[in-house]
Amino acid sequence: MSEKLKRDLRVILLAAAVFFALLIAEKSGHFDAVFENRWVKIVLYMIPFLIAGHKVLWKALLGIKNLQMFDESFLMTIASIGAFVTGECEEAAAVMLFYQVGEWFQSYAVGKSRGSITALMDIVPEYANVEAEDGTITTVDPDDVEPGDVLIIKPGERIPVDAEVISGESLINTAALTGESVPRRASAGSQIISGCVNGEGLLKVRALKCYDDSTVARILELVENASEKKSRTENFITRFAKVYTPLVVAAALILAIIPSIVTGQASVWIYRACTFLVISCPCALVISVPLAFFGGIGASSRDGVLVKGSNYLELLADLSCVVSDKTGTLTEGNFRVSALECAEGVSEEELLRAAAAAEGLSTHPIAVSIREAYAEKDGRELPRLLDTENISGKGLSAATEEGRILVGNALLMRENGIEPVPVNDEAATVSYVAKDGRYLGAVLIRDTVKRGAAEAIRAIKDAGVSRFVMLTGDRESTARAVAGELGITECFAELLPADKVEKTEALLAEEKNGTLAFIGDGINDAPVLMRADVGIAMGSLGSDAAIEAADVVIMDDDIARLPLVIRIAGKTVRIAKENIVFALVVKVLILILGALGAANMWAAVFADVGVAVLCILNSMRLLVAGRTFL
Repeated sequence: MSEKLKRDLRVILLAAAVFFALLIAEKSGHFDAVFENRWVKIVLYMIPFLIAGHKVLWKALLGIKNLQMFDESFLMTIASIGAFVTGECEEAAAVMLFYQVGEWFQSYAVGKSRGSITALMDIVPEYANVEAEDGTITTVDPDDVEPGDVLIIKPGERIPVDAEVISGESLINTAALTGESVPRRASAGSQIISGCVNGEGLLKVRALKCYDDSTVARILELVENASEKKSRTENFITRFAKVYTPLVVAAALILAIIPSIVTGQASVWIYRACTFLVISCPCALVISVPLAFFGGIGASSRDGVLVKGSNYLELLADLSCVVSDKTGTLTEGNFRVSALECAEGVSEEELLRAAAAAEGLSTHPIAVSIREAYAEKDGRELPRLLDTENISGKGLSAATEEGRILVGNALLMRENGIEPVPVNDEAATVSYVAKDGRYLGAVLIRDTVKRGAAEAIRAIKDAGVSRFVMLTGDRESTARAVAGELGITECFAELLPADKVEKTEALLAEEKNGTLAFIGDGINDAPVLMRADVGIAMGSLGSDAAIEAADVVIMDDDIARLPLVIRIAGKTVRIAKENIVFALVVKVLILILGALGAANMWAAVFADVGVAVLCILNSMRLLVAGRTFL
């Protein structure tokens, strides 16, 4: 609890103590002489009234001065003063006291919901240790770090900017950004991101970005701007309150004036008009609905997902179709040798050695995966590469100290008089290998499916999504094999980026009663991310393109976080609608009773403060119960 909340609570408790002491004294009958004097009674009850409501009165006066009077403070001030005028002093003081109790609950709830988001502010690094060329270390502000600077990150310190490790090894705690409790290992060559905490090892790193362009600064900018993008429900409530408040003030004036003239009972109808004003305060709606969405954004951020605005949370609640890229989203995006098909009399080591030697200078992902597999399996020095010739669309021919090696597809083999043994694996990329005219075998390379991806897709469908579609630029056979492994029934392959946009637009046209989300890596898929109703960036920690293009950023590459966010969105929208219906029904009922004289100021207090507190508590359920509530 903040110091301001504690101070406000002490003021409320003091006002309540004075109020209840006066109430007990009046009802006891021992001080009838005092309380029978109307002016003395007004002065006595003015004490708790002013203790509790001095800020409300001041705010109402400022509103009148600035010609922006139609708010809760103005309504409460007019209603309580009217109660004093009609002689209902204890009710006037009670209205202000309990209104402040409701305001305190509101502030507490907003503070708690903000806590889930502003906890991210703790990721801000306070300093950076810059190492000069002579080895001296200077502590500077992270804003002063330039790309290329060498930094020293000690155990337990927060990483100030995105950087690459030069030397040292440590475990990096990314929990504050990703929600992932398992630390990530960092060693020479690893890239680390700002805002994470270094473990027990000492790291020397080279800054890749300045602070303003680093991950931590971009994330905080997203968090600070999230509340500006309001949902349709929030915008409706804002517009509703602007029209509703002047109307109820006008209705209260009519209720006070016209029946008073007709009946001659001015005090009765002024009291009813004041009751009407208290009941009509829209604070339950104005506060609880945005609070529900703010709580939903907070609950999502606590689980490592940044939602850029409550409007996107509302769209996620109505999600009917999820479209996903394949590479880097549903698969690891890292090619690995999955199998070796050796010819008779050829060992796996000989096959891999020949392929790795031929691919020695290539930077292609397939070539890299072959060399990595050889290093893991054998590790001996490869024969020197004398000459290579790339044969477009077929493979390559390489001259080495140990002979001429061919690596490529079946067509390359046949052109050189070699008949390869067919490989029956549609999901794999096959590289056939021959040496000096002799067939050695085939190397199968696959992009592995992410662990837990199939379970996550089932969970997404269980969360209410009716369609899951995969788009990829890979060949048809590979796409079908991956789709079958993941349980995806709809997939479209061999698509260029423009084709993906066109296909997404066609799917959008089919979704008449729901919204469509696209999941991508945020770089190649930026056009589709921006075209979808909701763009979701996966595996994009530290990616500027993902943060810019997407509406929702999953802070690591765990697709299993998506069904949780969909459920959070659905629960958030349901809570907001519950608050609207409950508040309006109670208020309308008691407004009618108040106008007829069947509801007094105490009922009005419940209709205003009681309803507001109940709606606020309802909005806080996401924050209090967390995942178990979902």
